[in-house]
Amino acid sequence: MSERHGLFDTITDALVPVHRDGHKFVGIGLLAALLGFLIWTPLGWVLALVTAWIVYFFRDPDRVTPLREGLVVAPGDGRVCLIEKVRPPAELGFIDQTERVRVSIFLSIFDVHIQRAPVAGRIIRSLYVPGAFVNAAADKASEDNERRSLVIETTNGTEIAVVQIAGLIARRIVTFSHEGDTVGIGQRFGLIRFGSRVDLYLPVGKTALVAVGQRCVGGETIMADLKSEEPEREARRS
Repeated sequence: MSERHGLFDTITDALVPVHRDGHKFVGIGLLAALLGFLIWTPLGWVLALVTAWIVYFFRDPDRVTPLREGLVVAPGDGRVCLIEKVRPPAELGFIDQTERVRVSIFLSIFDVHIQRAPVAGRIIRSLYVPGAFVNAAADKASEDNERRSLVIETTNGTEIAVVQIAGLIARRIVTFSHEGDTVGIGQRFGLIRFGSRVDLYLPVGKTALVAVGQRCVGGETIMADLKSEEPEREARRS
């Protein structure tokens, strides 16, 4: 009974809904695969595999988000590639230009590409910046690449910024939530098509509770605790 239940869970976990933004790409892939089978069967199978990957890329799984006040959750799936103290870019509009911790999450082409709000609050600024398409894991990607910056103000006035950054392959940033909208913690607010990066700017004086190299799950992994005085965590790879 337990084995059958485990198999059922595995199958249902694999049946993740496809985000609506991917429907047209899946449709194009299916049409191309059908034409491929009519032209040459091996070509049809190749295109069918490409379509299956498109379905996988645009998957949109549900997440279980912790709701305790003060928690900041990961804005996206991926690997933490950088944690550093930096002066926030002027585009974010922070009055206080004191250095703050920036956590960068690199999304490979195999990660879920839906972005989620790290905190609950109101989007007080939303700014699109055109730019280049260098490797999203590089440090200069935060300043050089095409990006969309959102600043969310919580109910107690704390401002946290999240930046969607296009990568070497990505060519399209999509945002569902706009300036003036209210978002809940873990709520979907956008996606980036194909490899990319998401930067999270914490409030001044707050530290990250993750480490470089750690895998994050959007909407679930706790990135920081604004009510805690815990120092920056140390970590080791094992």
